[in-house]
Amino acid sequence: MNASEQTEPRLVIVAYKPKPGMEAELLQLTLEHVPLLRKLGLATNRPALAGRAKDGTIVEVFEWAPGAIAKAHTDPEVGKLWVRYNAACDYVPLNSVAEASDMFAGFVPIDL
Repeated sequence: MNASEQTEPRLVIVAYKPKPGMEAELLQLTLEHVPLLRKLGLATNRPALAGRAKDGTIVEVFEWAPGAIAKAHTDPEVGKLWVRYNAACDYVPLNSVAEASDMFAGFVPIDL
């Protein structure tokens, strides 16, 4: 799917692996992320979820609003947040998180 063609809400699962010494900053970003997207009209009100893997990777589940993925790439507030994410973590494929290979992947819940 091309982001500019997103006409429906889109549920996404993303994994953020913290860079050394950046665990606290990544947690703070996780707490700020979806509320900012909602404030900007980019995320729906569907409850977001986040959890921590044994290696410290944070897995987040949230829902983009229709058309929001493309809009996020041009929003200056989102851009600033993404700069902070890039300093704090690496985006990793979900299947690289060990727990993701389990039938019932389990993570330590993070209160959002």
